[in-house]
Amino acid sequence: MQMIIVRTFRWLLGISLQTVLFTAVAAEEAPKWRAGAASVDITPEFPVRLSGYGSRTQEHEGISMRLHAKALALAWEKDAPVVILTVDNCGVPESLRAEVLARVVKSGQPLENARFALHSSHTHCAPMLPGMLPFLFGQPLTADETVNVERYASELKAKLTEVVTTALKNLEPARLDWSRGKVRFAMNRRLKTDQGFINSPNLYGPTDHELPVLRVRDAEGKLRAIFTSYACHCTTLAINQTHPDWAGCAQKELELRFPDIVAMTAIGCGADQNPVPRREIQFANQHGVHLAKEVVRLINAPMTPLSGPVKCATQEVMLPFDSLPDRATWQSLAQNKNKTIARHAQHFLAMLDQQQKIPPALPYTVQVWAMGQDLLTINLPGEVVVDYGLRFKKTYGLKRTWVNGYTNDVPCYIPSQRVWEEGGYEAAGAMVYYGRPTRFATGIEEIIARAVHSIVPAAFVSENP
Repeated sequence: MQMIIVRTFRWLLGISLQTVLFTAVAAEEAPKWRAGAASVDITPEFPVRLSGYGSRTQEHEGISMRLHAKALALAWEKDAPVVILTVDNCGVPESLRAEVLARVVKSGQPLENARFALHSSHTHCAPMLPGMLPFLFGQPLTADETVNVERYASELKAKLTEVVTTALKNLEPARLDWSRGKVRFAMNRRLKTDQGFINSPNLYGPTDHELPVLRVRDAEGKLRAIFTSYACHCTTLAINQTHPDWAGCAQKELELRFPDIVAMTAIGCGADQNPVPRREIQFANQHGVHLAKEVVRLINAPMTPLSGPVKCATQEVMLPFDSLPDRATWQSLAQNKNKTIARHAQHFLAMLDQQQKIPPALPYTVQVWAMGQDLLTINLPGEVVVDYGLRFKKTYGLKRTWVNGYTNDVPCYIPSQRVWEEGGYEAAGAMVYYGRPTRFATGIEEIIARAVHSIVPAAFVSENP
């Protein structure tokens, strides 16, 4: 088992300058929060297929940069804790998250489903996981490749369980603040052409450059953890080596600047946003440093203190698919020259042959956390396009709403109504790789918006009807 690095909230006072600082902080009200953080290396030490790009044909060819999972546990006074878990992976499926949660609870640590948020970084240079992007490649994995993917998943479950339980076991008095800045390396990637919308930089497309930052300090004011997210794909790199992309580079830069902290990065509603420039390691480092510098600016300026309690809720809805293809359509698609499309069609033909029902809708669970009346966090599964983040911040307040995608599950792309009507990869084409039978039906944005609205506390709704 990889050793887990634990950041507990114990500190020995040192030079007189520190003593003066801590004396000033001590004059503040005693902290009502408790926090604990931990980090674990999740880099594979054996060959394994990487996810993210279907063009890869073999197991990974080395380690360009190591991968990590990090947990931050927070508790207000004597309330039940919440846990934020970030994972350097293209997408952690709900089934794996559920197993980790069950193991944490079995270990004796109290953690409720609604109070557990797992954020995938969506790096395209991390190992495949069972059930995630099952039709990414034009042909099935070999028996040996399948064994290695399952071996990695087994080890990942154990490491995620341990890093969460470690954070929960090390809760210490803490202070929480948050603020918002901006970074600008994300660019809309849906460009309209005569052939439809293609994946190419669109200078005039909608973006969300806001950078929310959560700061965690111990009782004496010492920085202990940072959590942030940004609405942009982790697609700077396409190498066949492990690398956490710009999100991991940002964490590395922050931990170099502040060696005693745990730095965590999630992804906002960035499914239709790419980092620019990209395709070279220097650009991943550049974006990470850019983000880290903005974090440093924010945490050295006045931030908004956060109070509790933390109200958490989830709501499951069904997102209907469009009209399902009939057998004749599947048979035609099964002969397609594109091997991935053919595999996808053959899968659903086999389901029909075995008299299995093709799902007419996708189960989808939204999650909402409210910290007092200061911060509303909306966590959405899947590859969520930017329109959702912009909409929810406008609806519930730009200055106190934080929206994340890729959270708790990554079942497929989640298009807005605008993107659905425009068509293209995010609206329909990517559903093949995720193993969904067809694109969604019209109207899923409103279904999701109503689900979120149903669990947002009244204090956030009343001021923003």
